[in-house]
Amino acid sequence: MSLVLLPGFMLDAGLWDEMAPLLAPLGPIHHGDLFQDDSMQAMAARVLAQAPERFVLVGFSMGGFVAREVVRMAPARVRALVLVGTSARGDSASQQARRHAIAGRAPDQAFRGMSRAAIARGLHPDRAGDIALVDRLRGMGNRLGGAVFLRQSNLSRPAFDTRLAEITCPTLVVAAAQDALRSVAESEELATGIPGARLHVIEGSGHMMPIEAPGELARLILDFVAQPVPQAET
Repeated sequence: MSLVLLPGFMLDAGLWDEMAPLLAPLGPIHHGDLFQDDSMQAMAARVLAQAPERFVLVGFSMGGFVAREVVRMAPARVRALVLVGTSARGDSASQQARRHAIAGRAPDQAFRGMSRAAIARGLHPDRAGDIALVDRLRGMGNRLGGAVFLRQSNLSRPAFDTRLAEITCPTLVVAAAQDALRSVAESEELATGIPGARLHVIEGSGHMMPIEAPGELARLILDFVAQPVPQAET
């Protein structure tokens, strides 16, 4: 069995450093490339081109939006789907305005590093003052740079709520109780809309669950994947 991990906005494979050894018993881990394309569809196509024939797909935050496109494009290849800290809602008016504000800017004008305040908002309040953790997350953004920032910032994220029933593979939805960026209600919407999906809420974590709660998140994925796949009715 293989896993494909998709990171969130301005995050790279370092997001999964604590989880990778915990998930290793499931098989080889592949990191999806969400850095070169300017649409969800193109990102999903690149993920599929580089992925094994069959795999378990884990999408975090923005990566969850791409994961849904992967399932839509190649449903037979996704053995199971895990959506972490993500949403089926489309862009808000403020997000659309932000996209328009940076459109056409040069990379060095649009991006001078993720702000520490913005990063801290994505963490549990007890960790918001953890300078080492904030700097680690900021370092991922710095490694990716301005060109990736522009591509990911300009992504259109249309609402997917009316299409959730198209996802037919076994699905686990994971939310964080103290997530200030993606609400538990958004995860509940996903779990309600995807047939047979299961929902779990992690307590004591902010948005960055793969780093803030790697042990619990890995255990949830291991237990979920180990469960028998439901047989279709005949």
